[in-house]
Amino acid sequence: MLNLANKKGLIIGIANDQSIAYGCAKLFKEYGAEVAVTYLNAKAEPYVRPLAEGLGSPLILPCDVREDGQLESVFAAIEAHWGELDFVLHSIAFAPKEDLHARVVDCSKEGFSMAMDVSCHSFIRTAHLAEPLMKNGGCLLTVSFYGSERVVEHYNLMGPVKAALESTVRYLAAELGPKQIRVHTLSPGPLKTRAASGIDRFDALLDRSRAMTPDHQLVQIDDVGNVAAFLVSDGAKAMTGNIEYIDSGLHILS
Repeated sequence: MLNLANKKGLIIGIANDQSIAYGCAKLFKEYGAEVAVTYLNAKAEPYVRPLAEGLGSPLILPCDVREDGQLESVFAAIEAHWGELDFVLHSIAFAPKEDLHARVVDCSKEGFSMAMDVSCHSFIRTAHLAEPLMKNGGCLLTVSFYGSERVVEHYNLMGPVKAALESTVRYLAAELGPKQIRVHTLSPGPLKTRAASGIDRFDALLDRSRAMTPDHQLVQIDDVGNVAAFLVSDGAKAMTGNIEYIDSGLHILS
């Protein structure tokens, strides 16, 4: 069993009980960590708050990275309550529907900029704010998809955006390594989450993925959570800058 006792982490991106972020948060808690949780806005709060309360979260905070000051307020609350931080899971992405469903060559400047800001630059901002709180080192995790490196039908705009995110992880790992802060990308296979439902013909992608994996199985959010829990543990202290595939081998065959 992993031991995350006395570790404190921030979870950004829970939308409901099918979220990758929730799957990770459950495992962090199961292995002994204490977690703070954010929700997007007042509309999302009724779905997220009961889950966070079930995790025993001492901090349940609003965080829309598009709103000036909200991310900073989250870290200010963590500093006031805990004074330190051991890990962060950043599991948020967004692109306007009209741009996500269009060809990349047709996406708008505004849509591309918003997708990059929410899905990639917000992770840089998160790392910047987390760095001074990770006084004894720590771990930063974000979430990608193999559509970043291969063309996946209907993934469209998010492919280039996730590629930028994965490159960002490598640079942050190099820059923060001297402070023993490790940085990783989680790359799960297709999961039926609320975020994924915005991808055109996603059910067909699920079916194709199941057929292509060596064991003909799709991953579950708890599978992602177990890998995430290992990465934030002391047992993974020699690992940083990686893309960790949790996709039943899909990336080696497609």
